[in-house]
Amino acid sequence: MNIYVGNMPYAMSADELKAAFAAYGNVTSVRLVTDRETGRAKGFGFVEMPDAAEANAAIAGLNGSMQGGRALVVNEARPREERPRGERRGFGGERRGFGGPRNDRRGGFGAPREGEF
Repeated sequence: MNIYVGNMPYAMSADELKAAFAAYGNVTSVRLVTDRETGRAKGFGFVEMPDAAEANAAIAGLNGSMQGGRALVVNEARPREERPRGERRGFGGERRGFGGPRNDRRGGFGAPREGEF
């Protein structure tokens, strides 16, 4: 079973994470997610445990537990969403240049408010 572990302290190592889960059973693999550019930990990772009963016991025992001053979020990992190649998160597949609609009272880029001129 693949287990998601979030809200981890950035200083937590893979060995420390493995030790926490090993208390509940056999751990097949541990993967901490890091930023591609900086190499720094992103604060979440994945643990794989072959026995579902042990994995569920680990989820129940570790979810909300304090590690390095942070309450861990532990649950069964969901399958990764497939995105079309080139689509980047945060842009919604569409880029707007100057003059695009804005979410403010002015109604558009540089449009004067009523009574400004």
